[in-house]
Amino acid sequence: MADLDDLYQEVILDHNKSPRNFRAMAEANRRAEGYNPLCGDHVTVYLRLEDGLIKDISFQGSGCAISKASASLMTAELKGKSETHAHELFDNVHKMLTGETNGAEGAGKVGKLAILSGVSKFPARVKCASLAWHTVNAALAGDDRPATTE
Repeated sequence: MADLDDLYQEVILDHNKSPRNFRAMAEANRRAEGYNPLCGDHVTVYLRLEDGLIKDISFQGSGCAISKASASLMTAELKGKSETHAHELFDNVHKMLTGETNGAEGAGKVGKLAILSGVSKFPARVKCASLAWHTVNAALAGDDRPATTE
């Protein structure tokens, strides 16, 4: 168990220090902002959606290491995937983060994102890890209102 906790910390720190897809996207045709009033995390997600596929995805923002790492992992996972897959993955990641699923059941549905399962041990951090996911849902829906974890 200690090895998994160490890996969790290592991945979070790596994605926080060197976030993947951290940039504004001029050619985005969908965009949404998200805000976590509890801790001040703020994220903007940019999408280039074509024929139901996420051709490109990026984000910008500021916040805690978990928030930034989750957004980085999310963009790496969703690039090239369908809208349907993104919605299904949101549901499965949310269940994992909130502890509704665990172990092999949860990991099998989220793949590499299972590394975020450690967040469920820290209920105050679930909103940090889920902010980018709520924001990408808003971008996919074309919702102009700021996404929130509330």
